Amino acid sequence: MSEMSITWERFDRDARALAVLAAPLGPFTGIVAVSRGGLVPAAIVARIMEIRLLETVCVMSYDGQARSRPFLIKRPAAAVDGRGRGRGWLVIDDLVDSGATAQAVRDLLPEACYAAVYAKPAGRPFADIAAVPVEQDIWLVFPWEAS
Repeated sequence: MSEMSITWERFDRDARALAVLAAPLGPFTGIVAVSRGGLVPAAIVARIMEIRLLETVCVMSYDGQARSRPFLIKRPAAAVDGRGRGRGWLVIDDLVDSGATAQAVRDLLPEACYAAVYAKPAGRPFADIAAVPVEQDIWLVFPWEAS
């Protein structure tokens, strides 16, 4: 598997592109960031779309670089309330890879709009919106992960 480093400038540009793609599907009640990868793009998208209500959902799926099972939702989003199934909410993640994290969040918020900055072919069907396609065999190194 080859590696591709994403610079802060490129990530900002790609997250802004995601906001442009998502805007026509709104208005949205708020944004649910999939932590941790979705925190940075959620902040960028929220600013551009002028959305102030931000929530998080923590899905544990990686242990270092190895996948761990089962997926564990550590903190459900507030978008899940007495009547909520995510309707009117925009879920944001940095990457949809295999689609497993997206599916775990969709199980929690089935009516939310799921958006990812980057999408690999196996995961693309799990996202409603994706800004940048990425080949399946590339490991992305995000700017907040670079040493």
